[in-house]
Amino acid sequence: MVDLTEGKNSYLADFARFEEGLNGRGNSWLHALRTDALARFSELGFPTTREEEWRFTNIAPIARTAFKPADPKPNSLTISDISHYTVCEARCTQLVFLNGFYSESLSTVKFLPKGVRIASLASALDSDESLIQPYLAKSASYHKNAFTALNTAFMTDGAFVYIPPGTVLKDPVHLLFLSSGRDPVHSVPRSLIILERDSRANIVESYACLDKGMYFTNSITEIMVGASSAADHYKLQRESNDAYHVATTQVMQERDSSYTSHLLSLGGSLVRNNINVVLNGTGGDCELNGLYVTKGRQHVDNHTTIDHAQPSCSSRELYKGILDDASSGVFNGKIVVRKDAQKTNARQTNKNLLLSKSAGINTTPQLEIFADDVKCTHGATIGQLNEEELFYLRSRGIDRDAARMLLTYAFASELLRAVKIKPIQCQIDLALLNRLSRAS
Repeated sequence: MVDLTEGKNSYLADFARFEEGLNGRGNSWLHALRTDALARFSELGFPTTREEEWRFTNIAPIARTAFKPADPKPNSLTISDISHYTVCEARCTQLVFLNGFYSESLSTVKFLPKGVRIASLASALDSDESLIQPYLAKSASYHKNAFTALNTAFMTDGAFVYIPPGTVLKDPVHLLFLSSGRDPVHSVPRSLIILERDSRANIVESYACLDKGMYFTNSITEIMVGASSAADHYKLQRESNDAYHVATTQVMQERDSSYTSHLLSLGGSLVRNNINVVLNGTGGDCELNGLYVTKGRQHVDNHTTIDHAQPSCSSRELYKGILDDASSGVFNGKIVVRKDAQKTNARQTNKNLLLSKSAGINTTPQLEIFADDVKCTHGATIGQLNEEELFYLRSRGIDRDAARMLLTYAFASELLRAVKIKPIQCQIDLALLNRLSRAS
């Protein structure tokens, strides 16, 4: 068993230097929030495989590496240098972050409807504190999760998106988080997205690397979906294959709201995605779609929870995994139906395709139902490519590698068709094809 205490202590020591670097810019409520989160991280320590939630994921490589807090260093990049990371059309607003810090020179903020605010969290804490304080760190609790506590303690920057009541944002908002592996640093992007009642927005989160190397991204995104509002959320993760990526998306939905999540996870040496949705108003609808593609010795762990806290809500979840070489994956999907959440309709499916004998997946779909008038289903499958289908394609003159790629792509295509925005669908499609072609 690896001793994780030393890794924890290094972050505790870094926090004192981090606070000194703020030079008094941290206001009182935020300072209290950070120090409380640090105290909770000190109590929790890093999780081990003895804990049920981390049984199949060993985070010792993160804990034993001396990552240092990232800082906003000057850069010589231009917008053209990062154009291949853009997943939206030219007219969309794009905020760019380097190692977790906002880069104004690389960002593009287009004309926005009245009342809409899209900015870095650091600047918004100065200009829109009254909008932020009621929501920041309220739904993403750090009391049970050490990584959430660590992010909250060190949070400095990230994205702030506010959509006022009755506003429809036609063009997507792209939040692009770029990291560098030249130094073993850890970045803590913190994003807060608020949709007031009767509003609609499409949010795209991208995580990518500027160069190969080891680094640690520990991100949190909190999303509030107001009554009768709709949020479509896309996340494309293409970190360095030597990097570590731990991310939590916390969603709170109100009455008659709609939230749709599309996750594509391609990069990272060790990846943990936590997606937690609370249906906190009657008539809410939630859809979670996810695709994870691994090779080498990559490990990707997807933990999702859909909490039906109110009656007459519906949810659908489809996660697919494509695992090759000696890579491994985890899917833990939980649907909770509270006692008074009658008329709940929930469906959960996890399907996995193993491309090698050495690849493995641990899948645990779960239902926790405390109401009696519900309709809930769940299921999981694990399989290999169909040899008869491979033979058919090869008999038509297609070589084995191309046939494998075609069948693998067909396995993933159901999730690609669920993406509603064409430019984003094309970018995700291209990223997946590039990954599959290199793996075949």
